[in-house]
Amino acid sequence: MKIIIAGGSGFIGTYLQKRFIEEEHQVYVLTRNPKTQSDVLWDGRTIGSWINYLEGANVLINMAGKSVDCRYHAKNREAILNSRIESTSILSKAISQLEHPPDLWINSSTATIYRHSLDKPMDEQSGEIGSGFSVDVAIAWEQSFFSSAHTRTRKVALRTAITLGKSGGAYVHFRSLTKVGFGGSQGDGSQMVSWVHEEDLYRAISFIMGNSSIEGILNVSAPNPISNQTFMETYRNHFNPYFNIRIRKWMLEIGAFFLRTETELLLKSRWVIPGRLTSLGFVFKYDTIQKAISHLN
Repeated sequence: MKIIIAGGSGFIGTYLQKRFIEEEHQVYVLTRNPKTQSDVLWDGRTIGSWINYLEGANVLINMAGKSVDCRYHAKNREAILNSRIESTSILSKAISQLEHPPDLWINSSTATIYRHSLDKPMDEQSGEIGSGFSVDVAIAWEQSFFSSAHTRTRKVALRTAITLGKSGGAYVHFRSLTKVGFGGSQGDGSQMVSWVHEEDLYRAISFIMGNSSIEGILNVSAPNPISNQTFMETYRNHFNPYFNIRIRKWMLEIGAFFLRTETELLLKSRWVIPGRLTSLGFVFKYDTIQKAISHLN
C-alpha cells in the first residue's frame, strides 16, 4: 500500500513507518523538517506540493500536533489547539481536491477526552466526555475531522491512550524516574492509567486498514488499565532501584513548574477500555502492563 503519515517524525510515527516498511508498504512522511528521501516538506497549514503524494494513496494517517508535554500558558494553549485544527483542516481541504483521494483517513485523537474517572471505565458507547482545556482541544480536533464529508474516504478517529515505546514517550520517562529513585506512585496513586504498547497501536491500525467496515471513533488502549500505584510498582519490579520516593501532589506541582510541563499528565485518572476493538475481534498482544514493560525492558 501507499501510506502517508502527516506529522510522523515523532517516536510513534517513526515506529509506524519502520513497521510499515517491514511489511513492504510504500511510506511517505509529511514533516516540517525533511531528513530522508521519504520525508516530504509541509507546514501543516497550507496546500503545497505535498498534496501530490496524497493522490492515489491507500491510507492517510494524521498525527500532527504540538506536544502537550509543556506548560499550558496562553501561547502554548493556542499552539496545541491550532496545530491540530489547522493540520486536520488543510488535509480535509486537500482531499477534497484530489481525483483519487485516500481510501482511508485515520486521524489522531486522545483518550484524555473522557472525564477524570475513578468509578468506572469509559468506552466509545457509554464513556462520559470531560471538561477543561485538554478535553476542549480533543473535542475541537474530532469536530474538525468529522465536519467535512468525504464520500470516497473512510474516516476513523483514534482516541489513543498513553503509548509505551522503547525510543520515546512515557516509557522512557518513567524508566528514568524509577532508576534514579523516583519510582513511587504519583499523588495518592489511585488514578487509573490507560496505556497501549507501540506494537499494539501499529497492529490496531493494520486491523483498521484491513477491515473496511470500521468507521468513526475507536479507543486504542490495552484492555486492562491499572492504577498509577500498580503502574509504578511494575516499573520498580523490573528495574529494582535501591530506593523509591513517592511523589506527592505538592512535589509534582513544583517539579512540573521547573520541567515546564503540567501535573494533569500524571494525575488525571484515565480509565479507558477498547470496547469497539475487542468487540470486532482484535486481540492485544501486550494486554497487561507486565507484558508490555517486560518486552520494552
